[in-house]
Amino acid sequence: MPARSRFTLLLAALLVPTCAFAGGPDIHTQDVTRFYALYDATDGKPTVQQIQQEYIAQGTPSLAEFARLRRVTAQSIADRMASDPAVYANAKRCLAELPAVERRLADTFARLASVYPQAKFPPVAIVVGRGRPVGMTYPGGVTLGLEALCAADFMNPNVQDRFVHVIAHEYAHIQQTAPTEFEPGDPQATVLRLALAEGTAEFIAELVSGNVGNSRHAGWTRGKEAQIESAFARDMDSTDLSAWFYDYRSGSDAPYDLGYWVGYRIVKAYYLRADDRRQAVKDILEMDDPKAFLARSGWTPGMSLPGALAVGD
Repeated sequence: MPARSRFTLLLAALLVPTCAFAGGPDIHTQDVTRFYALYDATDGKPTVQQIQQEYIAQGTPSLAEFARLRRVTAQSIADRMASDPAVYANAKRCLAELPAVERRLADTFARLASVYPQAKFPPVAIVVGRGRPVGMTYPGGVTLGLEALCAADFMNPNVQDRFVHVIAHEYAHIQQTAPTEFEPGDPQATVLRLALAEGTAEFIAELVSGNVGNSRHAGWTRGKEAQIESAFARDMDSTDLSAWFYDYRSGSDAPYDLGYWVGYRIVKAYYLRADDRRQAVKDILEMDDPKAFLARSGWTPGMSLPGALAVGD
């Protein structure tokens, strides 16, 4: 997920109560259940007033925070339903997959607790929004828009895999101790820093769930590793992120967000080089000096690395 889709406020995170790992975090799906009850009762055409009164006003705290931070209103949902009704109709197939997703996430979170005992486990919430964003990570947990993630089949065509791996990616962001949210133009927001922030989330997702959030990168980059990473090495100190992040174009099959992929490879190189893998996970999630981490990783442009690690590697 793009860094702009997250709120990583460290001080607030320290104040948010989290559940101990006794079966993992709570997973809230009651908002989507209530939305689709309304959707079915109105033949897919609820009014703005109905969306407000029967969905948003009765929502969980996660939905309220998602609405507040991501400009989700009854009007914006109604507008998107009118302009693109297929997004909401198609999302019902993903709704049917959620019980299986929850079962698979139990193993994912157990693995996270195993590799990083300090892990925090605030709730995961699935809600319905205005078609975007896919979700957000903030100190209170991870919130995902069912309809947005369901439509993102360009990331992974398998619905269950997409939900599990994306949630694992976002949950890795919960664990990171360094800030990854920056104002535009902040000199700290370099290509390298953002690549390592997102690459960490991709790598941890692979480690605990079996694959990265965006599985398309593997195919796009095969045979082009040296070319892509040499360009990255030239740009890594730049604060112009446009060539590496947030460059997906709707309907296009062109590669996008390649900074995620390069960062993932740097993090993987660090992990595979480490003698103590558990300490390596701690180092990765608590990274505070991108340049020093890069130097310790042993990464070089185009280096050979294994494919997806099996869970438990």
